[in-house]
Amino acid sequence: MNTPLVQFLSNSPFLPPALINTIASEFEFKEWEKGELFLKEGKISNEYLFLENGFIRSFVFDIEGNEITLDFFTNNELVFEVSSFFQRIPSQENFETLTPCKGWVLTYEKLNNLFHTLPAFREFGRSVLVKGFSSFKLRTLSLINKTAEERYSMLIKARPEIFQQVPLKYIASYLGVTDSSLSRIRKIFGKK
Repeated sequence: MNTPLVQFLSNSPFLPPALINTIASEFEFKEWEKGELFLKEGKISNEYLFLENGFIRSFVFDIEGNEITLDFFTNNELVFEVSSFFQRIPSQENFETLTPCKGWVLTYEKLNNLFHTLPAFREFGRSVLVKGFSSFKLRTLSLINKTAEERYSMLIKARPEIFQQVPLKYIASYLGVTDSSLSRIRKIFGKK
């Protein structure tokens, strides 16, 4: 079995090669059309997704009913709503496919079984959570201590593929700016 999932798991320093196919065999392949909800607000997240190909965004509605984009996910990334998945509570977020997507899903039950039976997978999971928490913390701080231009610059350097695949209104929302402010920022960067 040589899939992008196997390659992803093989890159982890926590997973010995002898366990890779055992772990990968627990995942189920799935596909989604553009515009589908991988997770809907109010539902309990039950799927831990390795996104092989495509783009997904997570978003919430603010108190005025506007969509606010929280994150983007693309090829070879893990996608799941941490609070809902692990605490078994209804999600406050929506996860929407922005393109056709395909990937490998592990259910909550199967993930927990792997955690309890394979200490190496537990370490892998811990490292995923630490990386995700760190990324979330840095993003939260950037909304406080960085200008919109700095956030734009950071995003375009770290994740340029987003600008080819994601509508600008979602990027503006993610950066915490209006569509017109994003247009102004893009013009400034276009002149550099």
